[in-house]
Amino acid sequence: MIDNEGYRENVAIVIINSKNKVLWAKRINENAWQFPQGGIKSNETIEEAMFRELKEEVGISEGKIEILGRTNDWLYYDVPKNCLRNDNNLYKGQKQIWFLLKFLGNENDIYLKNSPKPEFDKWSWVDYWRPSDEVIEFKKDVYLKALKQLSFFVNTN
Repeated sequence: MIDNEGYRENVAIVIINSKNKVLWAKRINENAWQFPQGGIKSNETIEEAMFRELKEEVGISEGKIEILGRTNDWLYYDVPKNCLRNDNNLYKGQKQIWFLLKFLGNENDIYLKNSPKPEFDKWSWVDYWRPSDEVIEFKKDVYLKALKQLSFFVNTN
């Protein structure tokens, strides 16, 4: 769903393990890493979209995570004009609610080929702040904002 300002409603998911490492995934056939994310369908809540995307993109079921927190408001990013498809003149970028999830499963519970069109072909546990340095340039600001907000829920003991 694209709003009146040209932003698609979206959820983004930061999954953290017991060592405070986050799941970082490589887009299929690209040298681009990111957190799982995806659009919110018109018939679902933000949380329902998050659980659906979690299952579709990384194969993790609801019972294998605990929700630690989420951003209070939408965080926005614009997609550069040279990356936009010409068939949608309204679209400017994404507005996202970010979730922080505690991973309760084992690594066998992470499965990237859970949908007919997988989005990722590799994943890794990385330091909490690393993604804000490594994500594609136009997403850096939103990643840093999200990680700062979500860091409130991270147990650093």
